[in-house]
Amino acid sequence: MTNEVTPEFKKAVTILLYQLADDDYLFSYRGSEWLGLAPHIEEDVAFSSITQDTMGHAKLYYTLLEELGEGNTDSLAQLRPKEERRNSLLVERPNGEGYYKEAPNYDWGYAVARNFIYSTAKKAKIEALKASSYGPIQEIATKISAELYYHQMHWTAWFTQLFTATEDSRTRMIAAFEEVIKDAGDVFSFGEVAPRLATFDLIESEEALKERWFAIIKPTFESIKIALPVLPTPTINGRNGQHTDDLTSAIETMSEVYRSDLAASW
Repeated sequence: MTNEVTPEFKKAVTILLYQLADDDYLFSYRGSEWLGLAPHIEEDVAFSSITQDTMGHAKLYYTLLEELGEGNTDSLAQLRPKEERRNSLLVERPNGEGYYKEAPNYDWGYAVARNFIYSTAKKAKIEALKASSYGPIQEIATKISAELYYHQMHWTAWFTQLFTATEDSRTRMIAAFEEVIKDAGDVFSFGEVAPRLATFDLIESEEALKERWFAIIKPTFESIKIALPVLPTPTINGRNGQHTDDLTSAIETMSEVYRSDLAASW
């Protein structure tokens, strides 16, 4: 059911859409940096497919924003500076040391830990969005849900495998997971606009989403014999436009081709 589209309701919808779109867009970009670098060819194909799916999800959200009068879909994705982005810090962090074109030294354990946390958090949000008061968001959530099932299953399998393979891999995964959790404090945050979103029942509260997430990840953590994580209070919150320089460099790289020909479409 969709509420009456008042200016206040429309503003709340656009805020939520920016958060959802920017998360998937940056997550997809970081995934694309693994092309040709995954541990084996089958994983290279699988990871690329997940990345492509996720970029498609971001485009669905950006297209809704365009329909709401926020601007051109391509420009919303490519040209907004970091201060206007509403993604979580988790998705803007680099994959490791180096640069894709210049001797990348990426951490597969970190990628798996981040992708597991992100895909399970996204699952919690998508399930909640199926009951959103805004019909078009409900429809997108239903479309995304089927693909997300396989994304979550993929990263849960990797996460479990690396935690249980050898003592060395377990030690490395514990270290990688600790790094990931440091940046996960704003994943379920709506930032300063949380009261506005709650007013219109666009999505469940931050606390309700966390409870959904804990229910999703609990079986996995029980299987690897690790305590459920504690999400930290964020020192900076990406939902409020607070970001690191990692995001600036990511935007510059992502938009390089688009900026070279603004008439092109992505």
